[in-house]
Amino acid sequence: MARVIHVEVVQRLESRASVDQIKIAVNKMIDDKLKPSAGTFIKRFDDAFLVEHIEAVLISEGNEISCKNGIFSEFQFVYHIYRLNDEGRQRELLESEEDGEELSASSHWTLPCTDFHGLWESLVFESSLKDDLLSFVETTLLFSDKGVDSNFISWNRVVLLHGPPGTGKTSLCKALAQKLSIRMADRYNHCELVEINTHSLFSKWFSESGKLVMKMFSKIHEILETESSLVCVLIDEVESLAHARQSAVKGLEPSDAIRVVNAVLTQIDHIKSYPNVLILTTSNITAGIDLAFVDRADIKQYIGYPSVAAVYEIFKSCVKELQRTNIIHSKDNLVTLKLLELSSFQPSESTNTSLKLYDISKLSEGFSGRTLRKLPFLAHAYFVQKPSVSLTEFLNALEKAVGKFKQDCEELKRT
Repeated sequence: MARVIHVEVVQRLESRASVDQIKIAVNKMIDDKLKPSAGTFIKRFDDAFLVEHIEAVLISEGNEISCKNGIFSEFQFVYHIYRLNDEGRQRELLESEEDGEELSASSHWTLPCTDFHGLWESLVFESSLKDDLLSFVETTLLFSDKGVDSNFISWNRVVLLHGPPGTGKTSLCKALAQKLSIRMADRYNHCELVEINTHSLFSKWFSESGKLVMKMFSKIHEILETESSLVCVLIDEVESLAHARQSAVKGLEPSDAIRVVNAVLTQIDHIKSYPNVLILTTSNITAGIDLAFVDRADIKQYIGYPSVAAVYEIFKSCVKELQRTNIIHSKDNLVTLKLLELSSFQPSESTNTSLKLYDISKLSEGFSGRTLRKLPFLAHAYFVQKPSVSLTEFLNALEKAVGKFKQDCEELKRT
C-alpha cells in the first residue's frame, strides 16, 4: 500500500489557473527535485508559471521522502490547493440590554487565513501529538458518517490541552483549525474558527450574562446549520469558567455567575451533537479545571516545556528562517539530532556547528516555547546588531542571549 504524502499548495489570490494546471506544474517540480524533505516550505520557484500563480508549496510532515531516479512510485500524492483569506480577525460584538454597551464576545477567522499560515509547521512537540489530533478528527468524522450510536460509543468532539503558559497550547489549537480547513476542503467548502472571550461573558450586569451566552452560541448554531461548514470553537483558559462556578458555590460570587457557567457548558453539550464542529480548549491551571468539564473532553493532553531535543529543533528552524532571509549569510546546514546521535556527538567538520547549537539547547532546557522563539531576536538585538552575520557568529550571540536571559530571570526573582 502506497504511503500518502500531502502536498499543500498556496495559490495566489489573483491567480486564475485551474487546479489541474497547478497540479501538473507542482508535480513536475517535485519530480525534478532529487530528494525533497517532508515538512519544509518551498517558496522560491524557477518555473515562470509557478512564480506567477503559487505563493508556496508544503510537503507534509513525516519521514524523509526517498526516491529512485526522481520517480515516487511508492507514494501517493494528495494535493490540497487553496487560497489564503487575508481579512484577518473579525470581532463579534454583543450589545448589552442594560446600558447599550458593546462587549467583545468572540473573535472569528475564515480559514485558511494568512494569520495562521505556517503555524502548524512551526510548532515542535516531541510526541506524536499533532498526528494524534488529526487522527482524532478523522475518527469523529468516520463514526458520524457510519452512524455509530453514541449510546454505545461516546465521543464529544472536545479537546483539552493543559499545561504551563507559553508552551504552545493556544497556537496548536489555531494551527489545528487551519490544518483541518486545508486537509478537509473537499468535504467542507467553508471553515471558521470562533474564539470565545470567556472574560467578557461575565457582564457587570450579572443577570444579563446568561443572555449574552445564548446570543453568542446562537450565532455559532447558525453556521453549524450549514452542513458544508466546519466550525472550530476555541475556549482559551477554560479554567476561568470552572473558577467562577466554584466561587459561586462557595458564596464568593453572585448566584448568576454559576448560571452563566452552566449555560456555557450546556451550550457546549448542545453543539457537540453537530458532526461539523470541534471544540478546542486550553488551561494553564490544571487543578482549577471543573471536573464536570474535564469529563466532557475526549482528549486531555498535557503540554509541558520542550525537551532538549525539541529545543534543538526549534532553534534549528529559527536558524533556517534567518538563513532564508539572508540575515545569517552562511548556508551551512545544521544536521538533525538523529545524525548527531549516530555520530555519538563526536565533533567533526560536518557536525561542529550543530554540536554548538545542541550545547545551547541544553542550556535552554526549561524555557517555554514562547521564550525560545524570542531568543534569536534578542541574540541579534543585543549581540549582533548588523544586517548580516555568519552562522558561527550568530550561535555565539545566541549563547550569550541565553545566559543574559537566565541572569535577568534570577534578578527578577530577587526583586
